Amino acid sequence: MKKKTNRSTLKKTSLHRQFSSLVTDGAERAPSRAMLHAVGFSKKDFKKDQIGVASTWGMVTPCNMHINKLAEEAVMGVDRAGGKAIPFNTITISDGISMGTEGMKYSLVSREVIADSIETVVGCQGLDGLIAIGGCDKNMPGCLIAIARLNRPSVFVYGGTILPGVHKNKKVDIISVFEAVGAHARGDMDDRELGQIEACSVPGPGSCGGMYTANTMASAIEAMGMSLPNSSAQVAVSAAKRRDCRDAGAAVLQLIKRGILPKDIMTKQAFENAVTMVIALGGSTNAVLHLLAIAHSAGVKLSIDDFTRIGRRVPVLADLKPSGTYVMAELVRIGGTTPFMKMLVEEGLMHGNCMTVTGKTLKQNLRKVKPYRKAQKIIRPLSDPIKKSSHLVILYGNLAPEGAVAKITGKEGQRFAGKAKVYESEEEALRAILGGVIKQGDVVVIRSEGPKGGPGMREMLSPTSAIMGKGLGKDVALITDGRFSGGSHGFVVGHITPETFVGGPIAIVKNGDLITIDAKKREINLGLSAQEIKKRLAKWKQPKPRYRLGVLSKYALQVSSASRGAITDMSG
Repeated sequence: MKKKTNRSTLKKTSLHRQFSSLVTDGAERAPSRAMLHAVGFSKKDFKKDQIGVASTWGMVTPCNMHINKLAEEAVMGVDRAGGKAIPFNTITISDGISMGTEGMKYSLVSREVIADSIETVVGCQGLDGLIAIGGCDKNMPGCLIAIARLNRPSVFVYGGTILPGVHKNKKVDIISVFEAVGAHARGDMDDRELGQIEACSVPGPGSCGGMYTANTMASAIEAMGMSLPNSSAQVAVSAAKRRDCRDAGAAVLQLIKRGILPKDIMTKQAFENAVTMVIALGGSTNAVLHLLAIAHSAGVKLSIDDFTRIGRRVPVLADLKPSGTYVMAELVRIGGTTPFMKMLVEEGLMHGNCMTVTGKTLKQNLRKVKPYRKAQKIIRPLSDPIKKSSHLVILYGNLAPEGAVAKITGKEGQRFAGKAKVYESEEEALRAILGGVIKQGDVVVIRSEGPKGGPGMREMLSPTSAIMGKGLGKDVALITDGRFSGGSHGFVVGHITPETFVGGPIAIVKNGDLITIDAKKREINLGLSAQEIKKRLAKWKQPKPRYRLGVLSKYALQVSSASRGAITDMSG
């Protein structure tokens, strides 16, 4: 890597009260000050930097049920460091609860609602800085999209991982429940045991415990430099997480003092670090979608092909669920993410010169970090990787001319060829899988689930978990223009673009068509001639939108292709 200027030595102008002064200073702003007196401001507070604390608290999901308490810690940190904290709420939804239902269509949409709402509050109130606390899949990238748009000194805080449950002396989590449904359908599990797993798999607050989307995005954000060291590797209910929140309060004020903005941190190299982290940890396919969207908001050119470029040289090193053995809480126990990042920096796989929210470079943050103890088995050495290259494989071919994202760990093999069984929705496919219709050698095709056509690009966790629970993980492939949960594993390909609704080739697949997926060649092809594909597409007619009113309708009209991150800000 080329040696670049140490960003920590750059001096910039303080951003003290750059925005709040416009709202509160001068005789003409007396009405504004009057209203702020009512919410607890003193005269002295008007001379302080005003820091928004965006809380994604809600009792709709265990991932976020504790975030209000973390927000209180962040407020305390801001106030103790000499700022004036202004807490406010945004929404959250639960993927895990809505999974497999029509409600799941709101999941990806919520990312945009969250970003819009945070931008709205901070922009309207003239806040000088921001701490955003997220605890689940979509509110985390939603927070980062808003931070990038606003470009005001900001720190992201992850709500933390859940502790695992225990069933028959084995660790269990929410994915264990989804897969138990498949085992129950196969007859390998009775109602009593299904109920036992259901009751113990989610024991308290925090995000899903494996290297699913929440822990993936938290780790990526830390690698990007937008959260404090080890923020992504802390248990939700812990002294370390409370301290992380208080420290964020002091950190954002230092960013203001030094004039360091998110776009100084969120550079192309920082996004490359995030991609490297996702791959090395064996992270979720959703990271592709979210990092593309965050990069777009930051004005950074990141494409799906960057995942291929980086993935050729970065191995999978973490033996974490869903395809591995361990959960995030166990990685926390051996030292978290910082020893991992230090190893990647020292091996030249991550850029150590990137600025972070500490005001120091990544390499400086990691200088005193000790390596993992030798006895640990969670993180493999570079000499003995789980997979020598990325498990996130970008595929192209006549079935996905604009690309698709596969999650191939190698355990499923590198190539799959089979005959299509086509379903127009997740529910149809799930009934077929649980009902025994899907057999060895089938390629399950779930279409009309893309960003526009769904709308909302639902996650196919229920079908993929049912396939695993049925014992067909190595014998059946599943492809979709929808997406996958971080908990999905097996031979799966999502984000197929163009999607069904806009007339992509997936729209004209018929039962019995041969589909070939080749991870080594990075191809996904329909066994038809170009002439036959053209003939079928000529007969295809676009379906009517499924929603005419409300947020899903607006989203469907604005959203881009998954290959661009399913962004709704269509500038550029």
